[in-house]
Amino acid sequence: MQYAEQLLERFLTYVGFDTQSKPSVKHSPSSIGQLKLAEYLAQELRALGLSEVEINSHGILTALLPSNVKHAPTIGLISHLDTSPDCSGKNVRPEVIENYRGGDIALGSGEEDISPVDFPFLHQFIGKTLIVTDGTTLLGADNKAGIAEIMTALFVLRQSEKPRCNLRIAFTPDEEIGLGMQFFPLDKFPCDWAYTIDGGEVGELEYENFNAASATVTIHGCNIHPGTAKNKMVNALTLACDFQQSFPRDETPETTDGKQGFYHLNGFSGNVEKAELHYLIRDFEQQGFEKRKNFITNAVAEFNRSKHLKVPIELTITDSYHNMYDCVKKVPQAIKLADAAMRACGITPLHKPIRGGTDGAWLAEKGIACPNIFTGGYNFHSKKELITLEGMQNVVEVIVKIAELAVKK
Repeated sequence: MQYAEQLLERFLTYVGFDTQSKPSVKHSPSSIGQLKLAEYLAQELRALGLSEVEINSHGILTALLPSNVKHAPTIGLISHLDTSPDCSGKNVRPEVIENYRGGDIALGSGEEDISPVDFPFLHQFIGKTLIVTDGTTLLGADNKAGIAEIMTALFVLRQSEKPRCNLRIAFTPDEEIGLGMQFFPLDKFPCDWAYTIDGGEVGELEYENFNAASATVTIHGCNIHPGTAKNKMVNALTLACDFQQSFPRDETPETTDGKQGFYHLNGFSGNVEKAELHYLIRDFEQQGFEKRKNFITNAVAEFNRSKHLKVPIELTITDSYHNMYDCVKKVPQAIKLADAAMRACGITPLHKPIRGGTDGAWLAEKGIACPNIFTGGYNFHSKKELITLEGMQNVVEVIVKIAELAVKK
């Protein structure tokens, strides 16, 4: 398939849209750039000949590529429009490195680099075409690579006369802040199962993810001039530090991997008068998930009891998403088809759990099995993000093969 140049051009165009999601905004899409990209993609989809191209009031773009045979199944393909709030996505200036020769990759002015010492996977990319940033922003491969791969696969399928299944397409906003999917138009996305194109290294096939919740602990203090504070001041910052000490130090993101859960203190703000601690709670098993939420609840109760505070500390816990596996295991053909497509393309499937979540987790709660397929990208959410053109081509080939194999008996 001769489409590499088109695939690269699409990707470089999409990363030019500033679509960073904004956690402080409580409506979706949280940034205007996501809507602008959705509108641009809608024009492309119509030009490709897709039908039912619609953008709803929350910036979710849906479309249909009909099958060219009768009685074909319908499979969904999803990628998200936004980039992470962890790193700027404004004025992205990608750099294309052809025939990578190995060694350190200097980004832009050279203040940032990507070294094989820190990232040994670079050794497998000798001779390949790499796309990196200039070291001032993230690249946006998460998830504009997924969008470019889906769009290019649709182009390839439209040019082919081979039998294919129906493909439902959805491009969604605010995946990175867990906001967009609550407005997802399920009635516009009827399918037998779906795939998010939102994974990392080539071959990844993921269908288990964390159960996830967020927790906020609010601590109230009393601010008195330090010179006369004895037996009067209640320092909320000091109390917050004391509270954090009650958590197990070996159950954090930096000390766990695989299917090990964790507590993650990812925000600490305030002053003497008031402090807030923001936590992420993650566990693959439902029983462990509930145990972790109970741990924080009990820690707050014990802290209030032992400190005899005039104003008790407060806790709010909100579930974010749940493990998709219970839904996916009821539709084993979703995994078998992706496996078969990868193997047909010469790719060894890598089954692994997601230490995070995807839009597929929300769909699974609604009864649509939605495993996650690789994009070919690495170092997401950072200035050292990169992707290979060859890896992106692999995804296009897998999507095309999925559509073709789905109609074979």
